[in-house]
Parts: sequence; structure tokens; C-alpha cells
Amino acid sequence: MDWQWPFSVQQAREFQTRAASQLQLTPFQHPVRCIAGADIGLPNKGSMVRAAICTFDANCLTPLELSIVTLPNTMPYIPGLLGFREVPALVRAYELLENKPQLVLVDGQGIAHPRRFGNASQLGWQLNIATIGVAKSKLTGEHQPLEAPPGSVQPLIDENHIVGYVLRSKARCKPLYLSPGNRVSTEQSLSFVRQCLDGYRLPKPTRWADAFASNRPSAAKLLKLLSPDKVHQIT
Repeated sequence: MDWQWPFSVQQAREFQTRAASQLQLTPFQHPVRCIAGADIGLPNKGSMVRAAICTFDANCLTPLELSIVTLPNTMPYIPGLLGFREVPALVRAYELLENKPQLVLVDGQGIAHPRRFGNASQLGWQLNIATIGVAKSKLTGEHQPLEAPPGSVQPLIDENHIVGYVLRSKARCKPLYLSPGNRVSTEQSLSFVRQCLDGYRLPKPTRWADAFASNRPSAAKLLKLLSPDKVHQIT
């Protein structure tokens, strides 16, 4: 799938609806040995898309490998269609990885999306891999008030269906909105994200991906924890 702007917004929305019906939201059956975080940044005043994917040992969350790809941004901001802007660069970053992860946590939405096809679902659908959306804000759905202690959780309901969970990952912080992207169940999405929490608001894989995608000051320090031969970049 190669989308180049300009294209019809209606055409893109119709594609999302069709592709959403092809997602596999059944339990992931295989052992997860390698888990990844994926995120994008928009450097140069949004003229570029910088995608970062960082893989980790799923048992101890030791960082293993990093790929960064920077491509021209050919698409303006259109709510609900961010996958068309983000996924091409994320696919390139995924292809650079020497050892592919069994599961990718994506900064964004899975099926907690008006057409059940957020950027995590789009990445999972295109690569036929297991993905989970880990969003910092709600795009659709409603939930009951969340209690203050970390670990508190509520189902996210949209059109009378549970499309994900709202999780308070850290005290005195806004919650996360989790939803399956592809090839994983809703309940597993919550379990896998909890497994990756290490005292911060964001799970470790997407926190690292965010640092590299947005080139935050912490990225230089994190880079020292990776073997140089396991860092791949296309700029």
C-alpha cells in the first residue's frame, strides 16, 4: 500500500473501514521473546517524518536494537488518518531491524478509533504482525472515572463494545488509552503494556521510541546503552 498525498479523504476512510474488518483480534498464541516500541516525530517544522523502533528483551526489558528512518512528510494533519502519514516511515524502520519483534507497542491508537483502524492497526495490518496502540489521549469511546492509585483500570466502551482499556500507569499522571492493533486480544493488550511498565507513565518500549523519534535530550544517554552495530539509520 503506497499512499501519496493528495488523495481523497473519503477514499482513505473507506479503506480504513474495509481493512478493519480484516484485523485479527484473537489471543496471541506464541511466546514473546522480543518486544518493540514505535513512535514518530515531525522534525524541521513538520516537513519530515522521523520514525523510531526500539526492540527489547521481553523478559528483562534490556534494549536490543534501534532503527530510525527519516522521510519527507507528504501529508497534512487530518484527524483519524494519521496512519497514512506515519506508517510508511515505520514500515521502513521495521524492515531495518535484523531481528524482528513478535509484538510492537505503537504510540497511538489501535481499534480505539472511529473506524477501528488507528495507526497501530494500520502498521499491524500492513506488516501482518501483532501490534498494540498505546495512546496518551482518547480518540473515541467512554469510560467510568478512574481511581487515583497507579494500576487502576477501566474498560473503554464505544458503541457498546470494549475497544480497549484506560490505565493509570503512574500516580498523579494522566492515564493511557490502550487498544489492540492486530493479532492480539483486547485483554492481552492490557497485560502486555503492564508488563512493560517500569515506574514511568509510558511503557519502556514506547518511551524509548518517543525519545529517539523526537530527538529528545535523553536520546543521547539512551543511545550509549545500545551496541553501535545494533543501531540502524536512514536519513
